[in-house]
Order: sequence, then C-alpha cells, then structure tokens
Amino acid sequence: MQDRRNRALLLVNPRARRGAEALAPVTSRLEAGGLTVTVEPFDALPEIARDIVRLRETADMVVVCGGDGSVSSAALAAIEGGLPLGIIPMGTANDLARTLGIPIDLTEAADVILAGNTRRIDLGTVNGYAFFNVASIGLSADLAQGLDTTLKRRFGRLGYALAAARVLTRARPFTAIIREKGDVTRVKTFQIAVGNGRHYGGGNVVEASAEIDDGHLDLYSLELGRVWKLAGMLRSFRSGTHGAWKEVRTAKSDAFEIETKRPMPINADGEIVTSTPAKFLVHPDAITVLAPPASHANPVTARAAA
Repeated sequence: MQDRRNRALLLVNPRARRGAEALAPVTSRLEAGGLTVTVEPFDALPEIARDIVRLRETADMVVVCGGDGSVSSAALAAIEGGLPLGIIPMGTANDLARTLGIPIDLTEAADVILAGNTRRIDLGTVNGYAFFNVASIGLSADLAQGLDTTLKRRFGRLGYALAAARVLTRARPFTAIIREKGDVTRVKTFQIAVGNGRHYGGGNVVEASAEIDDGHLDLYSLELGRVWKLAGMLRSFRSGTHGAWKEVRTAKSDAFEIETKRPMPINADGEIVTSTPAKFLVHPDAITVLAPPASHANPVTARAAA
C-alpha cells in the first residue's frame, strides 16, 4: 500500500547503540525526498509517548531512531494519534527491523520511509505495555537487568554474550502457572517467552512459522534439568525449531496469563516494563508501519506460501 505523507516527527535516542552516528545523512535523505522533518530528542523511554501526544498535530508520521525498546514505547501513542510508524534502526539488536525487512544501513532505512509502503502488523501487550518482538520472564529478564548501557554501547552483541554468561552461572528454575483458554498448566522452568513477532534477541526466531501479522502469540517454556543444556540448543533457537526439544514446551494463543509465587520482572523488547502476575494479549492489525511489502521481509516464508 502506497501512502505518501509530508511531515515526519523524528524521535532520536542519542544514547542508543548507534545514536552517536550523525543524523545529518538521514535527515538530508528524508528532506531531499520531499519530507519536512522535525527532530525531537528523548533521554528516557517514557518521554517518547509524551512527545508524540504533544506534537502529533504537526506530524503525518512518527519515525523512531533507536532500538526495539524505543520503537515499542512509541506504539500506543502512534496508534492513538492515527500516525504510521517508521523505523531508523539505531539499537543493538534491531529485531523489529529484521522482522520487517528494514535495512540496518541508516540511509537505506530512510529510503524505506520515502518509498511510502505501509503494512498493518500485530502488537503484543503485557499488562498494558506494548511489545513487538517478545516479552519474557526468567533468563532474558535477568539479562536485561544485568546489561547496562555502557556494556551495550561498547560491545554491541558481544555485550549480550558477556552478560548472558554471568546470568547463566547463577540461573535457577522457577515455578509458574500458565493459563490459556481455560487450560491451566504448572511448570518448573528457567524462562517463559511470549512472542508477537518473528525475531528477538539479536536474530533468534520465536517459532519457525511465526510472523508479525499472524494474529496470535507464540509461547515457549524452557523446562530444562540443567541450564547449561542451552548451549546445545542454540542453533535451534536461531531457526525457531527449539520446540522439537522435549525440554521446550510450546503453545499458540491470542492470550496467556502467567502467575509466579513471587512477582518476577518481565522483559519486553529489551526493557523491564512490569512484573508477574501477567496477562499477555495480541492485538491483530493494530498499527501501521512504514516497511517493505511482507514478501520482502521474509522471502523464505513467501516462497513456501507460493
């Protein structure tokens, strides 16, 4: 769908992984393509929604220059304002950009916005907080808490690996109750992840068939005897085939409820946003994004469908 608009509100996170890169080539490319650009920096994620609400009457689109957490923080305000969402991927993982087929090169990402193609995609929420990729309890939440900004900016994806090694050395399983459409399951697990999109964690795949517009959530639970068995499972997480392991419980639904004995933090797209008990929902076709057509985002799936 071609949707040509003229006024772009560019929200910039200067502390993102690639936030130090000059924005001049991006703004120049957008302006040369006919857009009027307003640049608005933000220092903390809660500012994003406030900036959109404050400036939405002066914009025809919101363009977030930052990582996955920044983009998710813009989602609900963009929906409320009826504004399409563009992405200039300046974060560490940039998993939503990967899912949508948006180039990591910043000026090429600007060209995607100028092309004007729009897609309607699903949005996940956990206790009312938006996420595009995955929201999780356990290992990845511990990782998000242990991965400071300095480590991310200095080492990028390697920073994730360093922090993950620290998390694994002290990981312990926890007991949780999963409710899905009346069914109740009690599990002992190291992690429960609920995915809305396809990619997370720097290129892992939520589930082999997962798409960001399929209208459901994909859950998996890591019910391992020993956490170090994860090392042998890493390749399957990259392809989304981890559900084939007997230690991995999987489920699909439009809603999940999860309880734990004590409140546990929840990581949504790289940010700790809430805690258990938690209600996860999918909102189909909830938001318009500026992105290549779906067949360009996941050519493997497109070939399989053909």
